[in-house]
Amino acid sequence: MGLGRSLLLAAAASDGLNRFATRSPVIRRATRAFMPGETPEAALEAGRRLVERDGRGLLFTRLGEALTNLHEAAQVRDHYLALLNQLESAGLPGEISVKPTQLGLDQSPARCAELAAELAERAQAAGSTLWLDMEDSSYVDRTLDLYETLKDRYPGTGLALQAYLRRTPADLERLAPLGPVVRLVKGAYAEPSEVAFPKKSDTDRAFREVALRLLELVADGRKGRAPTSRAVLGTHDLLLVGRIQAEVRERGLPTDGFEVHMLYGIRSEQQARLRSEGQAVSTLISYGRDWYRWYVRRLAERPANVWFVVKSTLG
Repeated sequence: MGLGRSLLLAAAASDGLNRFATRSPVIRRATRAFMPGETPEAALEAGRRLVERDGRGLLFTRLGEALTNLHEAAQVRDHYLALLNQLESAGLPGEISVKPTQLGLDQSPARCAELAAELAERAQAAGSTLWLDMEDSSYVDRTLDLYETLKDRYPGTGLALQAYLRRTPADLERLAPLGPVVRLVKGAYAEPSEVAFPKKSDTDRAFREVALRLLELVADGRKGRAPTSRAVLGTHDLLLVGRIQAEVRERGLPTDGFEVHMLYGIRSEQQARLRSEGQAVSTLISYGRDWYRWYVRRLAERPANVWFVVKSTLG
């Protein structure tokens, strides 16, 4: 793991830096590079502008983690139910992405499943999708269990998988008979080397291999040989996306078999270019007051973004 990434991940875990950053006007201004505001209204307005620009899809997530009680989890459920109502009223093509710990996974897996099912049911009725984010490696098994429970009743429900975890190929095979809906990301938590690949080159290789296996599942579903799957590449690494596209063509897999999800404010022109080329693209818009840990982990994924943030803050 590079020094810059290691330092940023250590900063993300710091309670003291969290308190300082969320109170600093300068740092709060810097967050606007990645999120349009702290309220759902700010997020929805930013999404509306993107849809009007090029018809892309939208994905919304309210930042926050490590809840302490189930009352807070029910409030998260209520928040996302209201957001789905707002999206439907506005006619926006928005999906929602939620961390299982926001729904009480630490306090009660059974209650977490009930709250998640309510969101999945409402999302399905609205023609939307509930995505379960993947957190650090200690949550993988519990999140997979939750996903399997939801997928049986709400087949459009999606799950994030992290390419840098050594176990992810086996996890995908576990889900393959379900026709999984997967957003593949590289991974953004500090993990030991026996759990996650420490080198970027190894993570990139794993991302490509898992993506191609996922696209095989998509192809099998289209041919009626397996349940329908959905593949999303959650990355800003367009060189990697290009390599996957080339191999897709070589293998005769469907060239329209995957979507690309990117963050709001990152590689905005490239997102628009992909849309103009016919690629399905969705932009993930994050909002909320509890942004610090998420924000710093996003910087750690690509430490070069630190300079981008500095320029946007000073400019």
